Amino acid sequence: MSEEIAGIKIPDSTLARAATELVRDAATDLVYHHSRRVYLFGALRGQADGLSHDPELLYVGALFHDLGLTERYRRTDQRFELDGADEARRFLHAYGIHPLDADKVWTAIALHTTPEIPLHMAPEIALVTRGVELDVLGLGHDALPAAHREAVVAAHPRPDFKPQILAAFTEGLADRPATTFGNVKADVLRHFVPNFHPTDFVELIQNSPWPE
Repeated sequence: MSEEIAGIKIPDSTLARAATELVRDAATDLVYHHSRRVYLFGALRGQADGLSHDPELLYVGALFHDLGLTERYRRTDQRFELDGADEARRFLHAYGIHPLDADKVWTAIALHTTPEIPLHMAPEIALVTRGVELDVLGLGHDALPAAHREAVVAAHPRPDFKPQILAAFTEGLADRPATTFGNVKADVLRHFVPNFHPTDFVELIQNSPWPE
């Protein structure tokens, strides 16, 4: 029987169950519960905003969005968002999902830390970002009834979430600081990694090889 939280059904297909197992096995409790909340909050925002979406695609996008913070799937040569996006696309291809739908999930994950732009794209892309923004930043907190928020958190608790997620971001990015250029994760390293020097866009222009 399909699980239901705050009126939102958790996808129960073979693909969805495999996605849950993959993330449950690879991720910490912190990342797993956060990822499930992202799905639920994203779906609830979609419901409130009248956005029709594919629950299975949204579920995979939400569950895989932070795989780049896990020891198993993290790399050091690209943005952590791409780690999860690449794995989600491989996973969906293996289950015969149409390449355009797999690319949609890839985009949802790749852009989930890029403000504003995802919100103007397909619902599955927008709602992954909505879910992340609500759970991490509290954006749209009041757009959902308190009873819905409480039901989600009762099912997937968030004890000490703020310091723990910041610590997870720091650990997942400290060995690839250059990949935070131009995205919000540079702020994390600026706060928590000693001697972090973010790439400066103005300096890149001023020091480019073009002669004046």
